[in-house]
Amino acid sequence: MDLPLLWFLLLAVLWTGYLVLEGFDFGVGMLLKPLARNETERRVMLRSIGPLWDGNEVWLLTAGGATFAAFPEWYATMFSGFYLALLLILLALIVRICAIEWRVKIDDPIWRNRWDWAHTIGAWVPSVLWGVAFANLVQGMQIEVVDGSRQLTGGFFSLITPFTLLGGVTTAVLFLTHGAVFLALKTDGDVRERAGRLAKRLAVVSLLVAAVWAVWAQLAFSANAFSWLPLVIAALALVGVVIATRAGREGWAFTLNAVAIASAVALIFAVMYPNVMPSSLNPAWSLSIHEAASTTATLQVMSVVALIMVPIVLAYQGWTYWVFRQRLTASHVGGPVGLHPTRIRAFGGSGPAAP
Repeated sequence: MDLPLLWFLLLAVLWTGYLVLEGFDFGVGMLLKPLARNETERRVMLRSIGPLWDGNEVWLLTAGGATFAAFPEWYATMFSGFYLALLLILLALIVRICAIEWRVKIDDPIWRNRWDWAHTIGAWVPSVLWGVAFANLVQGMQIEVVDGSRQLTGGFFSLITPFTLLGGVTTAVLFLTHGAVFLALKTDGDVRERAGRLAKRLAVVSLLVAAVWAVWAQLAFSANAFSWLPLVIAALALVGVVIATRAGREGWAFTLNAVAIASAVALIFAVMYPNVMPSSLNPAWSLSIHEAASTTATLQVMSVVALIMVPIVLAYQGWTYWVFRQRLTASHVGGPVGLHPTRIRAFGGSGPAAP
């Protein structure tokens, strides 16, 4: 068995799981301020992802850890080039987590409003930067061979091109559509109606933007004819999302948008094959799958662990989604939560807090 190729495919699966599941979390976060009209609706939106978002982020940790273990040279080369971008993503994810957890700690509208804006910004930043990062893997990076080892010679601004910026826009609109469709599927009442109307418009935008980026990627950067297959599947799925949103079939729209995101990941990995990091300077300097891979013993141990643990994780997440499958309405949101501001002791205060 070709273990490096197997783990190249498994990494595509892990990134698919992360982007499909975290994609609607990001979408809900990006829509938190513009879609909700009041505090009750914002709490409904947050509760729609409340039991799910932290489990969805496990896929990112797994994908990053698997990349480090299975392809250490890919991990080292990629992170040296994406250091600032990945740092921004990490900071945004941390801020977003704090916003979700801390907004309910104090019953104060100013406090909640600030954390809601932090959540919204913390969702927009990774939604755009993930697209920019993956688009760089498609177009190739400035990799040279220096003293027998591959090194990235381009700076941060070498990552910013029209193609990569369009990649960032593509992931952003796909996640926005994913979030709007998820809210239409998971909520009821005014939030559902507004999310459904927004999803109809976003579905058309994501179809057009994603089509331009995917065709550009295929024609300009792919040497593989088989990468047309995921491109066609993604296009058909996005057309289906447009039709489903207009018919009010939220379940089908969500499923098809998930298929479109999964197909986009498949397109990215198909375009890169047989490399994990193409060089934009000289194809001979590209880092191939087998050159970047760990030892056979390492990949064998990882394969056994994955065979045991992945089904358990999938079963647990599937059970979680089943348990929290019901729609949410304003009636599911209780009264004020958190401590009243007058009961919060100021840092450095000398006296007791007011009752």
